[in-house]
Amino acid sequence: MANPGAVRDARRWARGILPGVSRTFAISIRFLPGTLGDAVMIAYLLDRIADTVEDDGAMRAAQKAELLDAFSVALDDAAAADAFPKLAADVAGSSAHIELLRRSDMACLLLRSLPEPTRRIVVQWVREMLTGMKKFVLLYPTGIRIQTVAEYREYCYYVAGTVGCMLTELWREHAPSIGERAYAGLWERCKTFGEALQTVNILKDIAWDAEHENAIYIPARSLADNGSGHDTLLSPAHVEGNRAAVASFIDLAWRDLDEAFEYLVRLPRRAVAIRAFCVLPLLYAYATLRDLSATGAMLRPGGSVKISRSEVRWLMAAGLLVLCSNRALALLVRRVRSRPFAPFAPTRASATA
Repeated sequence: MANPGAVRDARRWARGILPGVSRTFAISIRFLPGTLGDAVMIAYLLDRIADTVEDDGAMRAAQKAELLDAFSVALDDAAAADAFPKLAADVAGSSAHIELLRRSDMACLLLRSLPEPTRRIVVQWVREMLTGMKKFVLLYPTGIRIQTVAEYREYCYYVAGTVGCMLTELWREHAPSIGERAYAGLWERCKTFGEALQTVNILKDIAWDAEHENAIYIPARSLADNGSGHDTLLSPAHVEGNRAAVASFIDLAWRDLDEAFEYLVRLPRRAVAIRAFCVLPLLYAYATLRDLSATGAMLRPGGSVKISRSEVRWLMAAGLLVLCSNRALALLVRRVRSRPFAPFAPTRASATA
């Protein structure tokens, strides 16, 4: 059994590092109470550790696969968890993510401190994610290059659909208001909930992923159908074809986000904390996709698309204000889809290039 003092120190460390690896998630996680909040925070940090290994653009694929396998073992084995930071010493990434990787043993300690049913749920779905990551790392040893829409959906399932599944099982485990009927409705949509958010993240970071992580997720076949390809994804000479290919994924994201909204409104109104956790990333995704629909900045070298900080704050306030009214949430989403939800906000995407 873990030392209570060590667990307290690890929890303090986890809460301190969380904003550095995801500011948005650090806001949302505050709404989840007790063991549920701890479980989701721990699962998120474990996922970010795996992502850091996967995203290293310089490391050999075989070494990445070995590290992903070792991390899978570390989820159950304290000795393997303690050894993992040294094994992963050569992984490169942002300073916050490398700090997380160097203290991955703390995240695993927190995992072992969870009640057994909760720990099993987290381990099952993190391990499923690791399985998929390893598959794609080995499939594309010189950098991920998605070939078809079907392969794109498979990738999104592994890195994000699994998160939706895990969260939904945790809701059932910890929220008395989520009975079997509510759970069944959520389960039908939980993969899409995660995958919708992932698609928006992929679209806004097309240039970043290609330039900094040597990864291209827009399928080669979709680009070829529009007269382009992975080698010309950021080429000004192919901008029209690239935008046409990306437009089909923007359409896909709209459909998936609407399915994700159905997931949100099927959460019982009494599950206020869980609704609060889910509503913010969904609203931010709608706003980001609105801006992506109006710009090609993500297809220019160095380009990116971000909603304004002002809109982030206003959406947080508005989302929490109408949290328990499905009708008001639907009206808010309709408003966000059409124009920025912030006083004096720009009418075009906030883009840098």
